Amino acid sequence: MVTVPTRVRLGYAVGSFCTANFTTIPGLLLLIYMTNVLAVDPLLAGVVVFLPKAWDLIANTLVGQWSDRTVSRWGPRRPWLLGGAAILPVAFVVMFIGPPLTGVPAALFVGAAFLIAASGYALYEVPYKAMPAEMTHDYHERTSLLQWRMIFIAIGIGMSGILAPILAGDTVEGYRLMGVVFGVILLLAMLASFFGTAGAPYTGQAEPEASLKAQLKAARTSRPFMWLLGLSSAQTLGAYVMLAGAPYFAAYTVGSTGATTTLFAALVGPMLVTMPLWVWLAKKLDKRGAMILSGVLFMSGAVAAVATPLFGPVYAHAVIVVVGVGYAGLQLLQFSMLADVIAYDGMVSGKRRGGVFTGLWTAVESAVAAFGATIYGATLAIGGFRESDPANPVVQPESAEFAVLIGITVVPAVIILLGVLMTFKYDLTSAKMSQVSQDVT
Repeated sequence: MVTVPTRVRLGYAVGSFCTANFTTIPGLLLLIYMTNVLAVDPLLAGVVVFLPKAWDLIANTLVGQWSDRTVSRWGPRRPWLLGGAAILPVAFVVMFIGPPLTGVPAALFVGAAFLIAASGYALYEVPYKAMPAEMTHDYHERTSLLQWRMIFIAIGIGMSGILAPILAGDTVEGYRLMGVVFGVILLLAMLASFFGTAGAPYTGQAEPEASLKAQLKAARTSRPFMWLLGLSSAQTLGAYVMLAGAPYFAAYTVGSTGATTTLFAALVGPMLVTMPLWVWLAKKLDKRGAMILSGVLFMSGAVAAVATPLFGPVYAHAVIVVVGVGYAGLQLLQFSMLADVIAYDGMVSGKRRGGVFTGLWTAVESAVAAFGATIYGATLAIGGFRESDPANPVVQPESAEFAVLIGITVVPAVIILLGVLMTFKYDLTSAKMSQVSQDVT
């Protein structure tokens, strides 16, 4: 068994600040930034958040293949981390620069900046996700390795979920400051992961797959990958519907815009303290059983949040803690199982094509995450939510406040339930991995 040194674990994990901040901040603030600061119609704003992600289906797949075929003294993945660092931070700052525009022109400006930022994220994130599967062959060592990553993700989500709303407030100047601060954080995290993974062990296949077509066919015909992609997509969609609704839930259901910060603390807190528990549960229940448990906890907390108008803010925070415990398990197990799928494919095929697997994964994950905002925006539009800007606040009708609540509770709970049901079909267990490893050797 190859044990990954602590220095490399930390060097790899710090790159998760990029993952956490770039996925959380647009998911949390981009919709409300457009509807409540730039006076963009909520349905149009939801579409703008989603459409750049359609490009990811192409960009991420290409980046995955390019990184599979890269030969360098830094390894096949690490050069791409630098490429992403050159593009993403700058484009992120521009997204929230606060142009002197409103309505459709503002939506187009934000959408274009988001498209460029998503391209930079693809250059970084696709190779980054492929690296754990190539650091060790051991089934449980991969979970232990990714435990560090999840801790940094929790810290990153806490930063973006707590600090970003405080900096942004509800003004153009606030969003501009937030964009600059987190653009710098993104840059530092991406560079740190490049330098921190120098000298990482490499146990992947030396021979890349010959063509993109063959790689895509391998991903499409991999039963473990397709089931994992399906169940993780459901989980991600449910989580990002809830994420997009968090500022609205805080403002219109809990009754305080400042509650966005404390609700995020309730969500992220469990991720910081329950990772050892989820590693232990993954060994006791296998990863599939632990994944089912985490989905049930997430779903239960979301359903319970429906009663927030009856029981008040303290109750709302308590049920979000339950969601956070489930979310911690989902995050850890998704990426540990993805690393298993890549390692399994490498053992069976003898080819290096993890980049295409992670490219497809990241493309679908990004599109699904953005679609969460689209679903929540559509829910608000159906409820009659009225767009505004700081100079012209409006009073929302009761139907809009009801849509705010249902959109963050019932809708994500139903989606998560679908993910739980799909998890029962996932069959890449510890026993199966051990058997394949023995057959290969």
